[in-house]
Amino acid sequence: MFILWVPVSLFLSFIISQTWSVQMSWDNWNADLRNRGNEFDKPSSQPHIVFILVDDQGFRDVGYHGSEIKTPTLDRLAAQGVKLENYYVQPLCSPSRSQLMTGRYQIHTGLQHSIIRATQPNCLPLENVTLPQKLKQAGYSTHMVGKWHLGFYKRGCLPTQRGFDTFFGSLLGSGDYYSHYKCEGPGMCGYDLYEGEEAAWEQDRGLYSTVMFTRKAISILANHNPRRQPLFLYLAYQAVHSPLQVPARYLERYKGIPNLHRRKYAAMVSCLDEAIHNLTLALKRYGYYDNTVIVYSSDNGGQPLAGGSNWPLRGSKATYWEGGIRAVGFVHSPLLVNKGTKCRSLVHITDWFPTLVTLGEGTLDEDLSLDGYDVWEAISEGRPSPRQDILHNIDPIYIKAKNGSWKAGYGLWNTAIRAALRVGHWKLLTGVPGYSDWVPPQTFSNQRLTNRYHNERVRWDRGNSIWLFNITADPYERVDLSQRYPHIVKKMLIRLAQYNKTAVPVRYPAKDLRSNPQYNGGVWGPWYKDEREEQEEDERYNNLFTNHLGKRRWKKKSKNRKLKRKVEE
Repeated sequence: MFILWVPVSLFLSFIISQTWSVQMSWDNWNADLRNRGNEFDKPSSQPHIVFILVDDQGFRDVGYHGSEIKTPTLDRLAAQGVKLENYYVQPLCSPSRSQLMTGRYQIHTGLQHSIIRATQPNCLPLENVTLPQKLKQAGYSTHMVGKWHLGFYKRGCLPTQRGFDTFFGSLLGSGDYYSHYKCEGPGMCGYDLYEGEEAAWEQDRGLYSTVMFTRKAISILANHNPRRQPLFLYLAYQAVHSPLQVPARYLERYKGIPNLHRRKYAAMVSCLDEAIHNLTLALKRYGYYDNTVIVYSSDNGGQPLAGGSNWPLRGSKATYWEGGIRAVGFVHSPLLVNKGTKCRSLVHITDWFPTLVTLGEGTLDEDLSLDGYDVWEAISEGRPSPRQDILHNIDPIYIKAKNGSWKAGYGLWNTAIRAALRVGHWKLLTGVPGYSDWVPPQTFSNQRLTNRYHNERVRWDRGNSIWLFNITADPYERVDLSQRYPHIVKKMLIRLAQYNKTAVPVRYPAKDLRSNPQYNGGVWGPWYKDEREEQEEDERYNNLFTNHLGKRRWKKKSKNRKLKRKVEE
């Protein structure tokens, strides 16, 4: 018995010791895993960044600027953050978006003129480093939802090729809010909703785009761990750009507005406000909010003919008057030092590139040749802005002013050319700045918007091709000081000429019929092929051609052999 008992006890003790050893190793492994998990779950010092860009929202079309449109969410976020009350963008969609993405003026990217049309072989030049690319280098997960409008004629132009990990949205400048179709003329209609680099047929439920884009943004937040990796979300709404479409329940709030355009527009803004409320709740629900910077911006001024209002500013979208370029904007974040304040320092849309890259602990290389400035301390702490001037643009191919000349520009500048420059308090305009009326609220009566009886009209037969305003003293551009201060005009013309020396040629190619969606399965999408794709396609064609010839030769030889055999027989 003893002989048997000893080995058994030894065996049991061995088993117990080994089991204990394994258990200890398992516990150690679990503890190590927990420690690693804790390391992963440590919040990053890099803030999450949510940039909300809305389309065609007028300066007055927010509650805190005195609008009749109800925007409780925007009002609250702005009141608890920092309102940007000296904030400028570009007068049109593509120019503002290009400057946001690159931190560079239009004259330095070749996009000085108009917008990127759906039928043009044009896009944001590929040699320009983009904001999402820089944030991605800094360790960010980068996502875009909404309107791109920076070109798509070849695959390299698409958002997922320009720094975004994911993209869900539209490539064009506008379209139907429900069907997501867009026509660029007779026989040029197509579908415009993308998931990544392919048409999003399967994801399309016919939802109103403001609702659809918000749900997608919230889904991105829900599926990302905010403690493991910083997030950059660029949410570029289609709203409130025409066509004026909105769910009926929002229209009911504005029965008191007699003008149908204004009523629909107001309802669209309210829907947008509700969407941002839902987005903000999601930021809190999924653990982002306390370490998030939210930037809100319109891409240009409102269009009165489509229900927008820039009152009391002069002009509208597509003009270089204040109503076209002075935008609604604010920053909301628990990370702000001075909350509940107004920033009256000069801020421009190009400034977001260096500001957000620096905030995200990225690097800014000298070869980027940025026109933007890091304005975070000016916004967050109320310090002076490093920005002292803004080149609003120089457009050498826009309609020339009939009365413009080198003589009118003191031999320093041809005032027939459309240009606008801000230096300190002063603003200079030359050429044809665009529609220049002041459109007061009473314009939105039950009359047609094309009837401008209520507008303060400006006669264009005065022969002006140059204007000077002190924007600080006269933000509504009512008193032209160009004759009173010629020395200021000359200094600014010299500065304009200096900027013009750095301009690159304008990129504005002619319409390409190959862009027609009917050649692309009914979808707006890339139609150009880069050199690699063309080479691959040529190789495929050559292989097919060679194989086809080979088969024909083999058949011919085979036939000749048969004939030869028959002759021999």
